[in-house]
Amino acid sequence: MHWHERSFAQLTTHELYAIIALRERVFVIEQRCIYLDADGLDPIATHVWAARDGAIVAYLRILPAGAKFPEASIGRVIVAASERGTGLGRELVGRGIAIANGPIRIGAQAHLQRFYGELGFETISDVYDEDGVPHVDMIRRAGS
Repeated sequence: MHWHERSFAQLTTHELYAIIALRERVFVIEQRCIYLDADGLDPIATHVWAARDGAIVAYLRILPAGAKFPEASIGRVIVAASERGTGLGRELVGRGIAIANGPIRIGAQAHLQRFYGELGFETISDVYDEDGVPHVDMIRRAGS
């Protein structure tokens, strides 16, 4: 397993293509969610991923404070179907937390509240609909 952390400007076209392909495969195809993935935030994000045998198998992006929320934000968290249940998602988010290094707010899919709660996030909103998927806002305070 190889881990990578890059700004948008540092991404190669092949890396960007592989990231978008994984995001579409999971969010659009698997979860049947029609949404605009190209939301204009990738250029200001830090992109973090794990690759096995050259294929991206886990990914997230970190947005700086003020881009989406007053705090930094972790989003587009994905683990490929072949890697689920291995602990890779926990390692991925742990790396994101370390890189963001401070308070973090997320818009989490509601069914993942327990997962994020185990990583120090607390729910701070009621359930709301985002692109047809129930979500909640969660925060991880600095030092949690």
